[in-house]
Amino acid sequence: MLEISAAGRTWLLTGPTSGYAVHLTEGDELLHLHWGAAITLADAEALAALPLPQTSSFESPLDGREEYPVEGGPRFARPALSVRTAERRGTEWAFEGYDTEGDELRLRFRDAGLAITLHYRMRGDVLERWVTLENQGTEDLELLRADSATWTLPERDQWRLSQLHGRWAAESRLTRTPLTYGEKVIGSRRGHTGHPHLPWVALDTDATEEHGEVYGVALGWSGSWRIAVAQLPDARVQITGGAGHDESGLLLLAPGRSFVTPLFAGLWSDGGHGGASRTWHAYQRDHVIPQADQDRPVLFNSWEATTFDISEEQQAALARRAADMGVELFVVDDGWFGARTSDRAGLGDWTPNPERFPHGLKPLADSVHDLGMQFGIWVEPEMVNADSDLYRAHPDWVQYQDGRKRTELRNQLVLNLAREDVQEYLWQRLDTLLSSAPIDYVKWDFNRSFTDAGWPGDPYPQRLWVDHVHAFYALLDRLRAAHPGVAFESCSGGGGRIDLGVMSRTDQVWTSDNTDPLDRLTIQHGFSQIHPARVMAAWVTDSPNHQLNDRVSSLRFRFVSAMAGVLGVGGDLSKWSEAELAEAREWVDLYKEIRPLVQRGDLYRLRAPQGGLSAVQYVLGDETVVLACLQAQSYGETVPALRLRGLDPTAAYECRETGEVHRGGVLLHHGLRTGLRGDLDATVLRLRRI
Repeated sequence: MLEISAAGRTWLLTGPTSGYAVHLTEGDELLHLHWGAAITLADAEALAALPLPQTSSFESPLDGREEYPVEGGPRFARPALSVRTAERRGTEWAFEGYDTEGDELRLRFRDAGLAITLHYRMRGDVLERWVTLENQGTEDLELLRADSATWTLPERDQWRLSQLHGRWAAESRLTRTPLTYGEKVIGSRRGHTGHPHLPWVALDTDATEEHGEVYGVALGWSGSWRIAVAQLPDARVQITGGAGHDESGLLLLAPGRSFVTPLFAGLWSDGGHGGASRTWHAYQRDHVIPQADQDRPVLFNSWEATTFDISEEQQAALARRAADMGVELFVVDDGWFGARTSDRAGLGDWTPNPERFPHGLKPLADSVHDLGMQFGIWVEPEMVNADSDLYRAHPDWVQYQDGRKRTELRNQLVLNLAREDVQEYLWQRLDTLLSSAPIDYVKWDFNRSFTDAGWPGDPYPQRLWVDHVHAFYALLDRLRAAHPGVAFESCSGGGGRIDLGVMSRTDQVWTSDNTDPLDRLTIQHGFSQIHPARVMAAWVTDSPNHQLNDRVSSLRFRFVSAMAGVLGVGGDLSKWSEAELAEAREWVDLYKEIRPLVQRGDLYRLRAPQGGLSAVQYVLGDETVVLACLQAQSYGETVPALRLRGLDPTAAYECRETGEVHRGGVLLHHGLRTGLRGDLDATVLRLRRI
């Protein structure tokens, strides 16, 4: 709901439980008034009537109170907007007016030829913010920095900052630390979202998993980005974030051109960290993820079984085993195209290898469909090998610095997607590919970061950092429109490209290249702070886990760990015994039964994976399921009981595994203690209201 004061200078956006208010002073200073529990318009107007504090000549009364700080004038806080022309630098704006469209509020400002529009839209209790900058003048404008929003928190004694950090194969590690004076900056300088951080932070003072105030923000951008959390000298806290990793130059706006910043979403919750997560999950299922009401199928991916050594007959044999297991989507990974017999050649040549697939992909796709499964392939369109037909024909199509060595990582270079000819080439090749065979799914990978982000000959080469992402989005959008039946997965060596921007264009994401079921518990725990299980792909692979740590684990433990998301299988099925295949079929059948709860239900994190017992619970309607994993147990210790959440405390629930009847909010004892019998063990408990 959007309410506006009679004077047209105070605006209040209200969700089911929260409110957000801003006010424009007579001097055209846009001030933040409130973010937190829902308030009335009269409350907001009372806040607007309070005077700004008196400060010394070394401080600014605007710092920590402005809604969108710009560079210039009496300000010392980090600016969200920094603009440079041939004559001057900075912004001195004047209010032009506001307008609304549906539930969207637009506040319009102007500084000479630069038109600035701040956008607000409430989606449930999640507020979406972004900015449009349009050059309506006659000279070029350089955007040194154009953040999507600045978020102002209420005054509190001591804030605690939550973030997700990591590296390749160890993504989404949750850490919480006290916020201190100064700035905490996270981001990516890599050209993509990156493994070291997800673009999300949360702040609280004393919240638990289910109680207390939590503020969270998440950026929807799949390129380089930055989020800065600042505790200012007067203890006020602001969060500023957007595209780009520094102020060296984002874009050059020619007259008539505009730039729309990425979406920056924020929420307030009084339901603790778990309540904040459920709000994020519901928001993404309702407003971000395409066709989120459709459950994702169980897939098999051939990579760990075959790597680059593939053939049509071999893939068909794996497909038959996968179908017998109950798999619903069969995916051929790397190695089907060009001269791709290793990672040294073939990237960029998106036609089937004639020796491995002499009649193209259609015969294999047809045979997979005949088995009752969908068919998918792996691609990495933004990359090229030096040993490829594409690179030999167009060596100038990659990112490079003139006179410098072209850095190869994983034996590949990054195509310059900011070039229109590269965009058109990829569209033609991928459209032709998806039209050549009945392909239902594409795993879109991105296996290296930017290093030589140059564009010799372009008048403003640094624009490629932004234009690459826009071109990537446009290509995905165009392919989805032309092939509406094809689902897409975002992958970047695992979780290197996960954010609200790419998630609005893909159906699921590859959470991590680490498929060890014990390591995955920690990764999935962090991932769930912001993103829902509906997009979190998780595989069952071989034991020992030869990819990373040679850890041995039971098929039971591997399946229960992976069933907390979108279940997949990635082991070498040709080496699985008949007993293993039969057990796997039982687990796949069980997952299909609980899949609606996992992919569409509300998540409750009952115990974090910090050694001992960890458990997650999903609730949908009158049903709930608990996935519990016992990491280690010392002699003499008993498995602790779990108190379930999200249930009707007046109702009775029957556990299908034990037959016991419990009251809502019950403690689970017997089912856990009989189902968990040692280290790296796991169990699934299903309950239904009776």
